[in-house]
Amino acid sequence: MTENWYTIPMRIGLLTSGGDCAGLNAVMRAFGKTVCALDKAVELYGIADGYAGLCNGEWRKMDSEEFSGILTLGGTILGTSRLPYKKLITSETDKIDAMKANYKKLGLDALIILGGNGTHKTAALLSKEGLNVIGLPKTIDNDIWGTDVTFGFYSAVDVATECIDRLATTAASHRRTMIVEIMGNKSGWLTLYAGVAAGADVILIPEIPYDADKVAEAVKRRFDKKKAFCIVAAAEGAMDKREAQLDKKERERLRAQNGNASARIAAVLSERLQNETRVVVPGHIQRGGSPSPLDRVLCTDMGVYAARLAHDGKFGVTVAMSGGVLTANKLADIAGKTKFVSAEHELVRAAKSIGVSFGD
Repeated sequence: MTENWYTIPMRIGLLTSGGDCAGLNAVMRAFGKTVCALDKAVELYGIADGYAGLCNGEWRKMDSEEFSGILTLGGTILGTSRLPYKKLITSETDKIDAMKANYKKLGLDALIILGGNGTHKTAALLSKEGLNVIGLPKTIDNDIWGTDVTFGFYSAVDVATECIDRLATTAASHRRTMIVEIMGNKSGWLTLYAGVAAGADVILIPEIPYDADKVAEAVKRRFDKKKAFCIVAAAEGAMDKREAQLDKKERERLRAQNGNASARIAAVLSERLQNETRVVVPGHIQRGGSPSPLDRVLCTDMGVYAARLAHDGKFGVTVAMSGGVLTANKLADIAGKTKFVSAEHELVRAAKSIGVSFGD
């Protein structure tokens, strides 16, 4: 770090981008409290509504007191929005110039960005353009490359698990099959963890294309054993073997005509097994509410680590947890990469060992 840190107040911008999740405020709390303790003169600026606020010059100076009392608060006190990376680099390249101009106009020494995969791609772009950027890995999908876990994931697992738990009792009362559609369009981490935690009988994730016949067989076996109900945990992006052979546009066309995996599986089970089947979509409930205790701890660790990176002048990186140890990965190394569930992942293998079907 240069001597300017001690002679001129460092100016740091904070923004949250993409879909919200539990833990955003907890991370900002840890970052704000730590960086203010490291330098009493530091100036913090909250940028409203993600990259859109940086484009439009919407920010406010934050008082240190704003970082108190928000550990358990869900959502984000700064607001958030989506600005797709692909759109940004094609039809809206002027927004990149606007972000760079406003960064300089505000006189920022660093920009702290909390977000998921798309957010990190834009963060890497801004870093390449000369901005001092530090990322923090946020997403309920847990799919950011290079980190064992993202904050927001544990909280979403808790919520999704409770949803399935509650549905099990009503399913048993009516001898139904319940298909619970869990968030996760490209990756199945949330569905996998919640499905195992809640004792789902079938787990369907995008990374393991399913065969509808095998799903039906698994459900039939369940009822043949005189069980009162069956639970299918299906990621919103789960796909059958036919879909897996299609490109993105063809897959979207198919889903527009016939519905997503949950709807199609429900139709198959109702027709073949003559069993009452219901589809339940918890949706954005999985994003809302207070962070879980595990997330509060993770957020505190990551926020403190990011503050120390900023204090030491280490930019162009994002915070990560690797093997239980906090570290920083270069934005250029992780941007554009997705951490998918392997068909050989130990939790997939464990689930199969106890009789869970993945429809494959």
